[in-house]
Amino acid sequence: MANVLLKVSGLKVAYGGIQAVKGVDFEVREGELVSLIGSNGAGKTTTMKAITGSLPIHGGDIEYQGRSIRGQGPWDLVRQGLAMVPEGRGVFTRMTILENLLMGAHIRTDRGAIQGDIDKVFAIFPRLQERRDQLAGTMSGGEQQMLAMGRALMSRPKVLLLDEPSMGLSPIMVDKIFEVVRDVYAQGVTVLLVEQNASRALGIADRGYVMDSGLITMTGPAREMLADPKVRAAYLGE
Repeated sequence: MANVLLKVSGLKVAYGGIQAVKGVDFEVREGELVSLIGSNGAGKTTTMKAITGSLPIHGGDIEYQGRSIRGQGPWDLVRQGLAMVPEGRGVFTRMTILENLLMGAHIRTDRGAIQGDIDKVFAIFPRLQERRDQLAGTMSGGEQQMLAMGRALMSRPKVLLLDEPSMGLSPIMVDKIFEVVRDVYAQGVTVLLVEQNASRALGIADRGYVMDSGLITMTGPAREMLADPKVRAAYLGE
């Protein structure tokens, strides 16, 4: 069985006195694509922010590669191979596409390999190559999502965390984003995918977790969850 790369144990996170995450447990093994699904407000994004050091933890622990990363900041974690594409993309709007990608490689010292990785990102997202000198803030939402994913890949992550990558995108762009997630996973990057589009997320995942009101309420192989009547009724609109 593959090694556990990311382990969340008893995680609790509070916002202004409100317990948003109430003792969550889950794990992501090396080489897996794991989907965390749930309705809006379930605590998924809060969980992701806590994992990446953007929010303080009030209880429990987060282990990465067998060691606690509680209290470490986002930059420390990127250096260790844990990268996140946040909800809302978070691109540098006043920088060009190329400058955004170079920022993704900011932690790296292997300067000779960076151009090769930019070429790889452009191969995945030809539209970014066509517009490499365009300011990120003038791009469409789908293009910004491509850029955010490309920028995260420039850090050569061991684990890629994706928070609602399809949110607000056209159906054609949603297809493209999920195609890229599959391709990144196929290249050996471990992926934790948070999505409201449960059918698409479980459709490409190895395993899934359902989050509801700050708790994990169900887990299992993604294919079995897709066929589960409770999941279908609650999250697939059936």
